[in-house]
Amino acid sequence: MKKLIFLYFLIFTSLGFAQNEELFEKANNAYQSGNYQEAVKDYQKILDNGEVSAELYYNLGNAHYKLNHVAPSIYYYEKALQLQPRDKDIKNNIQFARNMAIDDIEEVEQTGLNQRFHALISTFSFSAWAWIAIGFSVVFVVLFLLYYFSVRPVYKRIFLGTAVFSLLCCIVSVVFAFQQQSYIENNQYAIVFSEEAEVRDEPNLRGDASFELHEGTKARVLEDYQEWSKIELANGTQGWINSSELRKL
Repeated sequence: MKKLIFLYFLIFTSLGFAQNEELFEKANNAYQSGNYQEAVKDYQKILDNGEVSAELYYNLGNAHYKLNHVAPSIYYYEKALQLQPRDKDIKNNIQFARNMAIDDIEEVEQTGLNQRFHALISTFSFSAWAWIAIGFSVVFVVLFLLYYFSVRPVYKRIFLGTAVFSLLCCIVSVVFAFQQQSYIENNQYAIVFSEEAEVRDEPNLRGDASFELHEGTKARVLEDYQEWSKIELANGTQGWINSSELRKL
């Protein structure tokens, strides 16, 4: 019975992958033909099927950009950048999309060891650091075996030294992977999706709004309270905004 269940699982998984590949090709053809609305619809179907990749987010961002959809294009470029933080094409396109946004918020430059450490671990995504750790662990095992079976002392010293170095790199990569994951979990960002969104000093409708934000603006979500979210902009300005006007990354 377990074998039958496993077989059914493999069949349905294979069918799902095949369907997503067919949709992806169909969406790409629609994009190349200039039918961006149809491309968005097909890319979205793939997301609804549970498929996630930097390429999918990137293509979806491109399609929304062609339709002048400010917030969705920035949102999906940001999602792609989370998976591929070093991709130059994503970085270039997200800058073009940000230029369409109305709000021009000057980012406060952060300095110090914490910021440098974050810049270092942000070089790769969590999954990339994990694969790097696996690679170093494999190298460590190979070098240790070479050390163990080597006869000449000079080779044993070389293999042992490089094996220890590989082990240290593996440990550092694992630490960086968890630090990157922890940073993402503790630093929740969102994109404003409303054309105009009022930001208030308190999480209620009493009094006047402090200022307004427009679609495409990126903000850090500090906390949630009922239907409100406390946000912080790149320049350090804080306030409360209705959560329905945001879409978290």
